[in-house]
Amino acid sequence: MKQLITRTITGVLFVAVILVCFLKPIAMTMVFALITAMTVWEFCGLVNNRGDVQVNRFICTAAGVFLFLAVTGFCSELTPSSVFIPYLITVIYLFISGLFTQSEDPVSDWAYSMMSQMYIALPLSCISVLAFRATMTGVTTYNMLLPVSVFIFLWANDTGAYCVGSLLGKHKLFPRVSPAKSWEGSIGGGILVLLVAALISWADHSMAFECLGAMETGLSLTGWLGLGLTVVVFGTLGDLVESLFKRTLGIKDSGTILPGHGGMLDRFDSSLMAMPAVVVYIYTLTVV
Repeated sequence: MKQLITRTITGVLFVAVILVCFLKPIAMTMVFALITAMTVWEFCGLVNNRGDVQVNRFICTAAGVFLFLAVTGFCSELTPSSVFIPYLITVIYLFISGLFTQSEDPVSDWAYSMMSQMYIALPLSCISVLAFRATMTGVTTYNMLLPVSVFIFLWANDTGAYCVGSLLGKHKLFPRVSPAKSWEGSIGGGILVLLVAALISWADHSMAFECLGAMETGLSLTGWLGLGLTVVVFGTLGDLVESLFKRTLGIKDSGTILPGHGGMLDRFDSSLMAMPAVVVYIYTLTVV
């Protein structure tokens, strides 16, 4: 019972922080820069426990935060494209440093260093790509609706999958990696997300979120339903990818920073695959 109460309190506070921070672009930037730092730091600490791996935890974390801030600055048109040059220099440094560290397995060090950027920093940076978008007049503005909706869909998917899976789950989705997940649960989560997507679509078209500073996205009902399905598929895959990562390392949770929920990777695993997929989806709709 105590575990359930702890998990519930942590979950409510987590959701509140995520939703509130999106009300202002500066708050969103500060919160997710911190989240990027904590998640990359956690990841590097985990992989450094593997045998001969020696990832530079500080440099990888600093690089990840810089990438998030650089993408945010570029997408909001506050900085030119040259803002990425220091990041590229850092990437080059991470490779060259392998010549001098005398590591027994520099290739693994390189691989894990780049994974910290590609698996964590880049996907989280996609939040800014979704938040800062050009209007029909070509003016770039901040709109919280798309990134917030992705998180809402992820939470709805988790809730629906847990409830339906607990009651009806019989056919395992991916037993080698995550024995608890079932096809029934995944379908239940998907149905709940579609219902939530239809509700958000209605609110979007009726400008119900205008009081929160959100503007109409221009997505049709079909577009919102497609967005929801994209989150369901890639959010589930993100969860499975992190489960495989933890199983490879032989750990149950990625950390203990969030009581009842584990570590930062445990909390953001689904979004690490969903955010890039949503960016591709949105820009595909724009091109088509």
